[in-house]
Amino acid sequence: MAMEAGPRNTAHDGGELTPDGPDGTLDGVTDDGPGAEQMAAAEVEVELRPQRRLRIWQLAPIVVLAAAGSLMFAFPLAFEFGDGGAVVAMLGLLISCCAAGWGMMAARRVGHTWPGLPERGSGQRPDWRVVSAYALVFLAAAVLAVWRVARLR
Repeated sequence: MAMEAGPRNTAHDGGELTPDGPDGTLDGVTDDGPGAEQMAAAEVEVELRPQRRLRIWQLAPIVVLAAAGSLMFAFPLAFEFGDGGAVVAMLGLLISCCAAGWGMMAARRVGHTWPGLPERGSGQRPDWRVVSAYALVFLAAAVLAVWRVARLR
């Protein structure tokens, strides 16, 4: 008995197939597949746009500025470079804060938010406790930095 390669012309139940598929299907759904009501309920909305992410060309200048500013801030504080140390330290602090602000604006542009705050455009108001905690941490860091630079004089 020789086997021929070719399409099958019988259905699973032994009946003949028509050129466009098995007979007896309801709305194009076979017996072994989901029903028509399940097919209608299984619609999934898919976002076609790619996810917005920070790219390396956006991150590289921010990281370089932050590293340079933090080094300018840290070295005069650690090694006390005489009279010019306070000026260099404050300039380093300024550059570091600029890099942080630039990074926050880039992150906001692609849709990231601070932890505990609502997403941009959601219409929700931020919780006052979270905002006050962020403000308190920022204020404490600024006071400590200015106090340390003032002690260099």
